[in-house]
Amino acid sequence: MAKGDPGAPARGRRAAPRSRKATTGDPELVQLLTPSGERIESVTGPDGTEYRVDFTDEEYRGLYRDLVLVRKLDAEATALQRQGELGIWASLLGQEAAQVGSGRALRSQDMAFPTYREHGVLYCRGIDPIMPLGLFRGVDQGGWDPNEFKFNMYTIVIGAQTLHATGYAMGVAMDGRTGTDDGEAVIAYFGDGATSQGDVNEAFVWAGVFNSPLVFFCQNNQYAISEPLERQTRIPLYRRAAGFGFPGIRVDGNDVLATYAVTRHALDNARHGQGPSLIEAYTYRMGAHTTSDDPTRYRIASEVEAWQAKDPIARMKAFLEREKIADAGFFGEVDEQARREAVDLRERVLAMPNPEPGTIFDHVYPNGSPLLDQQREQFSRYLESFEGSVH
Repeated sequence: MAKGDPGAPARGRRAAPRSRKATTGDPELVQLLTPSGERIESVTGPDGTEYRVDFTDEEYRGLYRDLVLVRKLDAEATALQRQGELGIWASLLGQEAAQVGSGRALRSQDMAFPTYREHGVLYCRGIDPIMPLGLFRGVDQGGWDPNEFKFNMYTIVIGAQTLHATGYAMGVAMDGRTGTDDGEAVIAYFGDGATSQGDVNEAFVWAGVFNSPLVFFCQNNQYAISEPLERQTRIPLYRRAAGFGFPGIRVDGNDVLATYAVTRHALDNARHGQGPSLIEAYTYRMGAHTTSDDPTRYRIASEVEAWQAKDPIARMKAFLEREKIADAGFFGEVDEQARREAVDLRERVLAMPNPEPGTIFDHVYPNGSPLLDQQREQFSRYLESFEGSVH
C-alpha cells in the first residue's frame, strides 16, 4: 500500500529526469509517468499547483502489486460470468490506475461513493473482493458495511451516487468536520456518460453553492456504453466545472502516480474547507461496458491497440525496471499471488449458498412494514403452490 504524500520531502530517492508545466487552458494531461515508464519529477497545473509524489521503493512496489491483483481479480470475475456463475459483470480493465491511484489517495476518514465498476477502489478500502460478486451473482445485495469501510454500496442507477455524495458532503460540512488536517472529504465516482445525466449536473450545482467538501471523480473511459465522448460533450469534461463555480483538472488516468497526486491534493483542499472540484481521469475501457456488451460493434481494433500501448500496468512495470526498484523475482511473486487470489475467489464464489427466496424481503426496511409483510405472505403462498410439482 502506498502511503506517501505528494510534495513530501524525498526519502532517499534518486532525482527524476525532468519536469513539465501544463499551461492554463491546455487540455494536456497532468502526467508523472509516461507510457514508456519514464518518471516526470513534477508537473505544474493550470492553477499553479505543483503535482509530485515521493514514495519509498516499497510503496512503489505496493502500487504495482495493487494494479496487478485488481486486474487479475477482475479478469476472474469476467470468466465466472462467461461460465454462467454471475449474472453480469462490469469490468474495470484498463482503468486500474485511475482506481488504485485515487483509492490509495483517500485518507481513512474519507467517504467514497462508487458506481458499479469501482472494484479497484473497493479493494483499496480493504473490502473483501468477493463482496461485489455476491451482488452480481444474485445471492445478496452487497455485503459490506459502508460506515465501517467508508465506502458506500454500489449504485446501478447512472449518476445517482453523485447526489448521495453531495448530500453526505453537505452533512459533513454542517457537522463541522472540515477545516483541519484530519477533516473528512468525500469522493464521488462516475463515468463520462453520466455527465449527461441531470443527477450529476444537479449535484454539481448543490455542491458548488454549498461549498461541499466533495471531489467529483470522472473516469472518462471514452465511451458511455456505445456512445463515444464526442457525442457527450463539445469541450473537455474537466472544463465544465468552471460553469458551476469550482475548479476542474484533467489527469492521465493510466498513470497511477499522477492520479494519486491530483486526487490527494483535491481531497485535502476539500477537507480544509475549500469546496468541491472535478477530476477528469482520462483513461480507456479496454473491454466491454459490461459482459452484456459487444464493443466491436462501435469501435475499431486499431483504437484499442493504440490505448494498449498506454497500459497502466505495463508503464508502472517499466518504471520499476528502469529505476531498478524491482526485479524478475518480484514480478513473478506478484503474478503468483494474483493467481492464488483469483483461484481463491473462484472457489468462494462457487461455494456461495443459494439464498432462500423469501429472504429478499429481509432488509428492505430496518423495522419492516405492514405492506412488506403482506407482500411476503403473498410470495410465500406463491412458492408453496409449487410444492410437490414434478419438474
